[in-house]
Amino acid sequence: MSAARSERDLRLDFFRGIGMFIILIAHITDNPWTLWIPARFGFSDATEMFVFCSGMASAIAFGGVYARAGWVMGTLRIAHRVWQVYWVHLGVFFVTLTLMLTLNATGIFPRDEVKALNLVRFLYDTGPNMIGLLTLTYVPNYFDILPMYLVILALIPVMMALAQVDVWLALLFSVGLWIAGTAGLNLPAELWFTQPSTRTWFFNPFAWQLVFFTGFALMAGWLPAPPVRPWLIWVAVAVVVLSVPFAWYKIIGLSEGIRVLRRDWDVLIDKSNFGILRYVHFLALAYLAWVAVGPRGVRLRHGGFAGQCIAQISRVGQQSLAVFAASMVMARVLGAVLDWAGNGALAALAVNLLGFALIITVARAATFFKSRPWKTASHHARPAPGPSEAPLQAKVSG
Repeated sequence: MSAARSERDLRLDFFRGIGMFIILIAHITDNPWTLWIPARFGFSDATEMFVFCSGMASAIAFGGVYARAGWVMGTLRIAHRVWQVYWVHLGVFFVTLTLMLTLNATGIFPRDEVKALNLVRFLYDTGPNMIGLLTLTYVPNYFDILPMYLVILALIPVMMALAQVDVWLALLFSVGLWIAGTAGLNLPAELWFTQPSTRTWFFNPFAWQLVFFTGFALMAGWLPAPPVRPWLIWVAVAVVVLSVPFAWYKIIGLSEGIRVLRRDWDVLIDKSNFGILRYVHFLALAYLAWVAVGPRGVRLRHGGFAGQCIAQISRVGQQSLAVFAASMVMARVLGAVLDWAGNGALAALAVNLLGFALIITVARAATFFKSRPWKTASHHARPAPGPSEAPLQAKVSG
């Protein structure tokens, strides 16, 4: 079993950064810019990018620990990460809820922001739902990506144990788990309601782990990198282009036949259970992006303004957890501001650019604090006065 490479990969940081910007756009309520994100022209979206890149990053961050220190220490490292992400999830929920309550209390914003997030029942039946929130048996739709990530992280020790026997055993387990997820295996999302519903997690972790462990396997060396071949490029282009008529809302609205096909074959593009066409579409996009940036991301290495933009995007990708958590909170506030401003083109431009500036700021702040500047900083105290200076200072102070 190959150990994951430990050095940073510019391509990974860059595409994670792109995903963070798209996720922010997608979560700003009634944002007209969402009509132009990649998800509107194909089956997959930024969620696949986020999960796939998280798998690659996990292979780098945790694979080396397993290879160097063994399964027990590697699993302890995973447990530590699960602990961190769990508290980030709770923090995102409570900070977002508090901000929505604050927006409602101002009386300025026309929309009931708490109701828009479907959190009214949480406030009216707080006790059972608090238990559900803490045990991940109450997972509101807006707050469902990090819980999915938690479950997938918890599967890494299982995958690593299987890979110690045979890498293909681990990969077959992932495929089998995806099949089980598409067949109905999922987790309850409202178990602790006074009257429990049958709603399950929107992002089924047992299905979505497939794209995570695809990225993990590629970065860990379990799967070889695909070759760069003209025919493969054309196949990927064909998959992307042929998906457009079945995904672009304008064509769907004009064609009854396409609407019928989408309805009859919804299982193939289902987002909750990660339909197979979403996987195929994402792999085609990922392959084209991988080819486009060149070996080791050589085409991403620019100077001047382009290089600065790539560096900023990559920094956002490096701090993806902090940026994601902040963007989920900020998106609701930005959406309320956009609604208040009338959803016009100029308002949308201002709100989205403000959101971009905010997540760049969060990434820079996270980078600064992770560098632990207090470790190297020193306080240069003024030396104590000599004997000849003391009387003079005494006269001045007197």
